[in-house]
Amino acid sequence: MHTTGDDGFALRGWLVLPEGATAEHPAPLLVLTHGGPQGSWSDWPWLWNPWPFAARGYGVLLPDPALSSGYGQRMQERGRGDFGGRPYRDVLALTDAALARADVDPHRTALAGWSYGGYLANRAATRTDRFSALVSHAGLWNLESLQAATDLHAYFRSIFGDPRVLRDRYEADSPHLEAAALTTPMLVVHGGADARVPEGQSRELYHELQRRDVPAGFLYFPDESHGVEAPGQLRLLYETVLTFLDYHVLGEKWRRPELL
Repeated sequence: MHTTGDDGFALRGWLVLPEGATAEHPAPLLVLTHGGPQGSWSDWPWLWNPWPFAARGYGVLLPDPALSSGYGQRMQERGRGDFGGRPYRDVLALTDAALARADVDPHRTALAGWSYGGYLANRAATRTDRFSALVSHAGLWNLESLQAATDLHAYFRSIFGDPRVLRDRYEADSPHLEAAALTTPMLVVHGGADARVPEGQSRELYHELQRRDVPAGFLYFPDESHGVEAPGQLRLLYETVLTFLDYHVLGEKWRRPELL
């Protein structure tokens, strides 16, 4: 999947289509944003793998926006210190390119992500209503409280600086400041032993969703850290996310995931 960003930079992603996706029977689309943000969809992950979703009938877009690795220094420069700006717009540009295909349904879409990808899901939650559902796993929500609590404190401060001095960076990129715009149903996922993005980030988001009567769920793994590693808990993650998407994107009857 190829397109260009709003600065003319060539963008790339991958599109996984389920068996039977045609113009007559277009597939619903899940946009799956990777973590990092210095990462890429060029590897094989067990966590947030596209194939369980494709097996369920979803097309899966795997975008590599600004800050993705493997595309040279310019790709880093485009997004450094601009977490919620150009990378987010790159994801939307690749989404538009995927939805221009006849075998993808533009009316049944969702976005999900983990870590920095969860941040992009949170960003989408406060910036657009184009998606029927969102899933945020270990996503950054309040950048000011994050920089003080994360185990990557020095790394984060080197990019964003001291929030007491460089207020504009935090105010431009922290989704929690735009919580009033939350309307899209969300599933929030987090591990209780997460030192990279402490669970308070997701609890803040979930409380905002509840306070604003936005349909939301919170899937909590007390003994998992920044990811989900135990095979049984990965199964639970996929089953819960798929059930959530089937209900909000496909309009299927709600059913409680059997593993819960």
